[in-house]
Amino acid sequence: MIGIIDYDAGNLRSVEKTLNSLGEETVITRDREEILRADKVVLPGVGAFGDAMEKLRQFGLVDVIREIADSGKPFLGICLGLQLLFDSSEESPGVDGLGICKGQILRIPDKEGLKIPHMGWNSLTFDHPGRLFAGIPEESYVYFVHSYYLRAADPGIVTASTQYSVNIHASIEQGNVFACQFHPEKSSQVGLAILKNFIAL
Repeated sequence: MIGIIDYDAGNLRSVEKTLNSLGEETVITRDREEILRADKVVLPGVGAFGDAMEKLRQFGLVDVIREIADSGKPFLGICLGLQLLFDSSEESPGVDGLGICKGQILRIPDKEGLKIPHMGWNSLTFDHPGRLFAGIPEESYVYFVHSYYLRAADPGIVTASTQYSVNIHASIEQGNVFACQFHPEKSSQVGLAILKNFIAL
């Protein structure tokens, strides 16, 4: 059973549908006990950093996410779900993130010829071997939708990067905690392979 954390963010249903298509039983929930019973947990999301942190606090989800991160149970953050794992975001000054991983979320710098938000397919380079990318060739393309990007404090946790105006830390792995700035559920066969690797952990 994969628990998908419900905090009124966008994109939960598309993640659920994709995991179901891979044969996984899922539950979208904000119930603490149900989340803790799940074999794996996913924190998807599309939206604003500050609003999302407010919702996580309102629904009492901050502590249970930290508990999952400490438990050794596989945990996957997707898009906004990646950003929330870190300390803070320029999108919402003064709002603390979950602080499970160390680093900042910064606005993608303006650059002539590039639109922000960054919406589209970009290729990945692999900074370090990542279990999510087992069997996936470097330079594979995945789908991004975001205006803010991760700069991890510890480059050692970064498994994949991409270039869009700046070097973007696109995926991280820290123990049992995994996260992708891109959307594996919208990234065709490469994305399905990444999710299968997560399921197999």
